[in-house]
Parts: sequence; C-alpha cells; structure tokens
Amino acid sequence: MKPQTKETRSVVADVLNDQMEKFLKRLESQDYAPSGVVGYRRRLNEFCDEVKARGVPLEQLDEKRALELFAAVEQPAKPTHTRFMVRNFIRFLIEQGVVKLLPDNSARACLKRDYEQYLRRQRGLSERTIFHAWRIADRFLQFRFGDEIGDISRITTNDIVSFMQDVRRKKPLRDKTHPSHLRSFFRYLFKASKTTVNLALGIPSVAQRFAPRLPRHLTAEEIERLLKTVKAETTTGRRNHAMVLLIARLGLRAAEVVNIQIDDIDWRAGELLVRGKGQLHDRLPLPPDVGEVLAEYIRLDRRSSSSRALFVKKRPPHVAFKDGQVLNNILRRAYARTGLKPPVPYVGSHILRHSLAIALVRRGASLEEIGDMLRHRSRASTMIYAKLDIDGLRMIAQPWPVEGGAK
Repeated sequence: MKPQTKETRSVVADVLNDQMEKFLKRLESQDYAPSGVVGYRRRLNEFCDEVKARGVPLEQLDEKRALELFAAVEQPAKPTHTRFMVRNFIRFLIEQGVVKLLPDNSARACLKRDYEQYLRRQRGLSERTIFHAWRIADRFLQFRFGDEIGDISRITTNDIVSFMQDVRRKKPLRDKTHPSHLRSFFRYLFKASKTTVNLALGIPSVAQRFAPRLPRHLTAEEIERLLKTVKAETTTGRRNHAMVLLIARLGLRAAEVVNIQIDDIDWRAGELLVRGKGQLHDRLPLPPDVGEVLAEYIRLDRRSSSSRALFVKKRPPHVAFKDGQVLNNILRRAYARTGLKPPVPYVGSHILRHSLAIALVRRGASLEEIGDMLRHRSRASTMIYAKLDIDGLRMIAQPWPVEGGAK
C-alpha cells in the first residue's frame, strides 16, 4: 500500500470528523441519553486519531479493519460495548457512501450469494432462516475443506457422516436443525450441477421418540395469571402484555409478533395482517380486547422511532426486535414471578399456541378450524391435537373383544 502524504491524512481526518458529528446528531435525534452520546464521542475520537496515525485509506476501512485499529488504542479500561460503537459508526459511513466496500469474489462468497438467492427466490424463506441455513452449510464446508473451498463434487456421504458425528457430540440427539439445513444445501448443489449425486437423500431424519406424548399446555387460569404478571412489569408491561396476548388469543408465532408493522393493523375493519412463514400473509380478525391493549400501548408507551415495527425496544434507537427470543425471556420472568412450573423443560412462547389449540378442541372446534386458526400449511401439523378429541376418538374406536364375540 502506497504511504499517504500529510495532506491526504489531513483530508481523511477531516472527513471522519465531519461524519462523526453527523453520526452523533443522529444519535441525539434517536433519543440517546446525553451521557451515551458523550461516550460515543470519546471512543470515536480515539478511533479517528488511530486511523489518521496509521494512514489507513477510507476504501480499506471495513468493520474488520476498524476493529483491529480500535483494539490498538491503549486504554486503561475498555467497556464491552465499545466494539458495538465502532461497528455502528462504520455502518453509518457505508450508508453515507464514504466507505465503499469492494465485492468479495472468493469461491466461498460466490457460493454464499448463489445459495442465498436460491433460498430467497425459489424457496421463499425468511432472511433469518437463510442466515442460519448458510451458517450451517458454511460450518460443513469449513469442516470438509478448511478456509479455502476445494472441489465440491468430491464431497461424499462419509464426509457428511463425519460432520454429523462431530455435531452430535455438542447437540442433543433430537435436534433437527443441522440435518434439515444440510439437506437443503445438498439439494441446491445437485440442482446447480455442482454435485453429480443428490447427497441430500443420504441424510436420515432425526428420530422423534416423544411423539406419543400429549401436547403440553397451560390451563386458562394459568394463562391469565401469566398475562396479569407480564402486564405488571414497571417500564415495559404494556408492550410485553400486548405481545404475549397476541399469541394467547390469536395463536401467532413469536417471529410473527415481532414482525408486525403499524400499517398492518386495519382499525376500521378490525383486522390484523400477519406476516407468516414462507413469506405468506394472512388477515385475522382483531378481537376487541386485543385491539384495546394494542391501542393503549401505542398511545402511552411506544417510543417515537423511524422504524415502522409495532413493537420496538425501550432503549435508543428504538428499533424492532431481532427475533422472537424476547418473548421467551418475557415468559421466563413471568413464570418465576408467579411460581408456576412450565409444562415443558424449555420455556418457549410456542406453549401458548398449543394451549389455544387445545382450548379450541375442548370447545368442539374441528381440526380444519384449528388448522385455519393456527395457519398450518400441512394437515399433519394439526393432527397432533386429534389425540385430545375424545368424542371423535370414541366414534372410531373398536369395541373391546369379549369371549364369543367373533361368532
């Protein structure tokens, strides 16, 4: 790299300082606390001084390089969030067009782009699912080839078996994540003619030894206790109560709750647009009690934000939640406060969907109605609730054999 002159370094420093001021003004407009803005200014000043001292051109200032430079800044104590500050600033510079990243044309990067396009356009998967699909595929490639991808056509079933054995040492035996994503990855490689054999056919399904169990659920009284406890939280009670209520009353998935936009609510028609799995959109009727809770949250608690997401974080810049894990955390705290024992070892929000379905079965709803309510794409997903339809099972049950009954 050609060394920079003093004039060039001065220009780089001026550009960084100017962009830093714009960045800090944005933080102030996003309701950041004054002390937080001061902390950003202190850290970014140190970072800009290091960039000027090292003579790093702006076109080489990506996240990885920026973090290396910031790590070189000697400080008596570095809070854990300083790396987050630098990442935010670099992303701002990219957004402003000051830093232009060169495209990565390596074999791994090209394969990643092609595979993600396949999942996005032909499979219709969400961005979160696409992220995890490539993460596991990349982990396999690292296991098989190392840092540099070799000849993909030379992958064998023995390679897959060795990888799965390595995974099984760290994951529960019932975990279906790795086999499912690997199956998808090898289907893509076969369709793209990168392999001559469809290796996805050699990946077995994970045994489900808990299928005979009845679906675990909460009673109506337990759900009401949880809702009351969630609403009693001091600063985020109305928001968290509205999120949990959408699952308990409408059977939404956690990811569907956090993906709701303000424009998805049709107040006049009393309908809610649900952005479901596979990029499918459905309209559900909005019950009056749920509508009142949502309106109260929007009117009293929702912070002003540039995000159109209905549910936003309490801390600045008040953006949408990354995933539905926040609902699992909310329920975990509610269980601890009420003293209720979760019906399953893993505390998840999906238990509320099961509870709603079981309540519908006991009220006489048909499996078709339950499948429509939960928006199941496969009837097999709804059939697990047939075990609780006692009256329907009595109609098809054979009489108990008695002596002489065969005559």
